[in-house]
Amino acid sequence: MSTNTEKSTGTRAAVPAPGEPAAERSGFDDLVHPDVATAFPYRKGMNTPGMLRARRVVRRVTGKDIFPTQDQIDAFCADMFAADPVAERFVDEVFYGEIGPVRGRAMLKQALAEGLSSIQDPPPSMVALFDEFEKVPDWVDPEVVEAGARVWRRWGTMLFSVAGGITLEMYTEAAVATPLSLAGGYAGDNALRRFLETARFWIDVSEPGALLTPGSTGRATAMMVRVMHVSVRRRVAEHPEWDTSRWGIPISQSYMMMTLLGGSVAPALALWTTGIQTTRSEIYQLIAFQRYLGHVVGVRSRWYPQTIADSLRLLALVSVARSHDAGDHGAELITSFPRAFAPRDGHTGFRRLRETYNGGVYAAYARLFMMPQTYRRYDMPSAFPWLLWVVGRVPLVAVVETARRIPVVGRVHEKWMRRHRESWYHAQMDGREAEFDASGALRR
Repeated sequence: MSTNTEKSTGTRAAVPAPGEPAAERSGFDDLVHPDVATAFPYRKGMNTPGMLRARRVVRRVTGKDIFPTQDQIDAFCADMFAADPVAERFVDEVFYGEIGPVRGRAMLKQALAEGLSSIQDPPPSMVALFDEFEKVPDWVDPEVVEAGARVWRRWGTMLFSVAGGITLEMYTEAAVATPLSLAGGYAGDNALRRFLETARFWIDVSEPGALLTPGSTGRATAMMVRVMHVSVRRRVAEHPEWDTSRWGIPISQSYMMMTLLGGSVAPALALWTTGIQTTRSEIYQLIAFQRYLGHVVGVRSRWYPQTIADSLRLLALVSVARSHDAGDHGAELITSFPRAFAPRDGHTGFRRLRETYNGGVYAAYARLFMMPQTYRRYDMPSAFPWLLWVVGRVPLVAVVETARRIPVVGRVHEKWMRRHRESWYHAQMDGREAEFDASGALRR
């Protein structure tokens, strides 16, 4: 698959970008599949009478459509059947080959910490993986990427809140919910542990200089997540519950890219409702940061929206193409998330008070960031009175957001937010550590 991602016009790529090698084939490339995953009925959603009227009005006012161009849509739909061939080859040769998962995982961790040169006679697939991993593409501007990471640091634990709430909205889709349900990561009692692993990933990759510093914890975490995706993708694709013609392949390029939008444009706009004021320039920094983060974790989409407008058009496309076909699996994921933060048995005193607060505010964030019609479909914990607290503190948050624009205040604010997210994470983990390991059996 092409590794090219386009400029703001976003036309479909036909060849790799200059200086980038042609991507390798993966085991998924030989699958016979339709041009569009059948559970992604975008044409129907785009052409309802009401939507057609809305499109005509928007074109008349702005000269642009609500949705991406057809070339961009074709690229997005094709990427539902695209995986991560370089990482897949590594997993096939090392984890499923003579070396095995235990030694392979140890080799990977050693190479990430000490460099590939520390591995004696590394397998060819490992060399290829690290060649790609360590090469910074020409389109990366380190200062802009770091500025985007700084926005995440400034958001602190609010990133966890908004990303968690926004993601719940997509758990109505079997293409998203089924891999998570089968792997058991975000269901039932595992919901908190897996979410905290995701939070660890968000923290690590946004630490100062993390994504562009060889040997950093952030880059190591990103690679572990990339390899974990391969493992989950392979096992879910082979499961009888998975229907490739309906959903594409598990954890496809398209849905990995949607995750990146879920960390940039979508939360930046959603957080204005809480008083956090992310400017237009900061959103563009987030887009650049997420684009490079995606590159590090194996996103090689045919089209990557690099403008706010194109990002919103893609979000509009995905919104009208939803099938709401996740059924009980989606319901389990959605209802497990806010309840995961409720007080735990046996905890008392300040710890229980903190857990009560977390459970309440995460229920409020789910109510705030989910669509009302989606929220009403599920058995969610009460958002009151916590929603009043979230809304009531908006003026105070807005004051802090104004003050942090003074450089010295901004530096203090960022330092405090970094400390707070670490404190929050360790309190929730309760002595455990994130493993980023999905080598176990599927739950059914």
